[in-house]
Amino acid sequence: MDLTFSEGQLLSYVINVRLLKQTNFEATPPPILIDNGLAVLENDKIERHIMKNVPGGHNLFVQDKEVATLIENLYSELFPVTFLLAPEQTNCLPGKASEQLPGIFRPKLKLLLLKKDDTSVNSLLSHLRKINDHLGKTGTRFLTGDTMCCFDCELMPRLQHIRVAGKYFMSFEIPTNFTYLWRYMLHMYQLDAFTQSCPADQDIINHYKLQQGMKMNKHEELETPTFTTSIPIEISSED
Repeated sequence: MDLTFSEGQLLSYVINVRLLKQTNFEATPPPILIDNGLAVLENDKIERHIMKNVPGGHNLFVQDKEVATLIENLYSELFPVTFLLAPEQTNCLPGKASEQLPGIFRPKLKLLLLKKDDTSVNSLLSHLRKINDHLGKTGTRFLTGDTMCCFDCELMPRLQHIRVAGKYFMSFEIPTNFTYLWRYMLHMYQLDAFTQSCPADQDIINHYKLQQGMKMNKHEELETPTFTTSIPIEISSED
């Protein structure tokens, strides 16, 4: 199947898999892209392949120091999860976003979930507020414009984990008055590339439990997978 880029979306068939239980959370699987039977390895080669062979693919790899700085601090609070934009792959994105994959947990997020202290929560809220303000200032659908780029592919999965794990472990919810951030998430939820490869809520929670030495009970293991994609009722896609 050919990869195509149109109106901010890479269209693809995605085969989703449940996140694997890993005992060594420092091991990073290498990124692999398969396009029409051609396997492309290594971050730089994957990036060049998309820029050269995917119509509009160059839009993914924009350079924006302001946005890069804006979301960098948030990453120190989270662990990386990326989503697929190519056939027969899942949870993998070329370029910078694929340098780290699911199952690798950063200590700060683990400590946040364990400590649940006001300082950490306020720091997270501060980062989210800055992103919200940036989106309000630009008035665009995505971080750098109305076309999705690599920064969006890095940020949105982390926001998803804030929603799911934050609510489960510490009753944290993204404030509804972060209107621009919620509208941004709404636009991302409308992309097949994200929704078709987004881990189930149970998988996200289980990964955190494993990090804390906890286990899923039998009831949780048998639950039908659920996916949190709801948006506050007062939020619309209109600017």
